[in-house]
Amino acid sequence: MYVLRFLDSFKPTYKAIIKADHEKEKRTKKALNLLRQEPFYPSLKSHRVNTRSFGKRWSSWISADIRIIWDFDQKEKLIIILFAIVTHTGTHREYK
Repeated sequence: MYVLRFLDSFKPTYKAIIKADHEKEKRTKKALNLLRQEPFYPSLKSHRVNTRSFGKRWSSWISADIRIIWDFDQKEKLIIILFAIVTHTGTHREYK
């Protein structure tokens, strides 16, 4: 099982996108739990992306428009660093 480490950049993006929406919060918790267990679980659809703020990282699916941006710690491969929650569209779009 992996350890999730949340960067300071994660919390504001979480608040901005989830906005106390119960369904989005539930999906996010489920995705984080799957990420902790198996980052390449099929429903996460994890793949490499080039982001505007964080460079080349991994992206995992929360919903049709919401993704988690993350990467493995360079020293401890069982630690996953969580950078942000982003969207494909709108003001929180992160992909180049």
